[in-house]
Amino acid sequence: MKTRLLRVAALAAATAMLAACGSTAADSDTGTAEAGLLRIGTLGDAPPNIYQENGQYTGFDNELLKAVAEKAGLRTEFVGTDFSALLGQINNKTFDVGSSAIAQTDERKKNVDFTDPYNYEYISILTKKGSAVSDVNSLDGKRVAVIQAAVGDRYLTTNVPGAQVVRFPTYDAALAGLRTGGVEGWVIDLTIAEKYVKDNPADDFAVTGTIEAKDLPHGFAVRKGNEALRTKLNDGLKAVIADGTWLRLHDRFIPSVPVPDKFKPKP
Repeated sequence: MKTRLLRVAALAAATAMLAACGSTAADSDTGTAEAGLLRIGTLGDAPPNIYQENGQYTGFDNELLKAVAEKAGLRTEFVGTDFSALLGQINNKTFDVGSSAIAQTDERKKNVDFTDPYNYEYISILTKKGSAVSDVNSLDGKRVAVIQAAVGDRYLTTNVPGAQVVRFPTYDAALAGLRTGGVEGWVIDLTIAEKYVKDNPADDFAVTGTIEAKDLPHGFAVRKGNEALRTKLNDGLKAVIADGTWLRLHDRFIPSVPVPDKFKPKP
């Protein structure tokens, strides 16, 4: 009888150990589970910030998050999703972190928490060369693409109510709409627009307007109330700014974007 009880106890201990080994940060209220694995929701089609290359998720935001996680002693696993679903997937624990050049709007802060800022939003208008769309005012009455639930969507509906807003679930779909003439312009993050112009010369794309939005910092999104994980990421972010990693990644991926003093390593 004693031997049987010992076997049962050993089996229970082994089961508990396996469960712990298989846990991720999402399984823990602290966001610092034993496995130290962050499951990250991101996009695969929005270069230079977040995109897929040779089967790997990369870009300024994702490479920065990898460096931040390493400083925090955490491993990373990136999984592709749609932007419109991302914040909900963080709250339902599908993902521990959202990495997608996410602007910290007041509306979003009601649903998720954010790390400290790691960049700022610059909105632009992407069109075809020769288009009648030349600035924000010229968007009135035009069919204009936005990514559903992104800052461009919010900006356009708030500031140009006369625009015919065409919402796309992915960047690839919006790009196809602009190529084929389904839309006359696209309100989109500046760095992504510049990348499309550079990588698609045959399409004759042009950035015809830029709107600076320094009141909209980018942050990595975490589940509401997950303060332990947010603190770890903030500490990691401070470390990669201090050692110059942030600046090196900026110069590699988004060199045209101004560098605020707060992101420059201090001598």
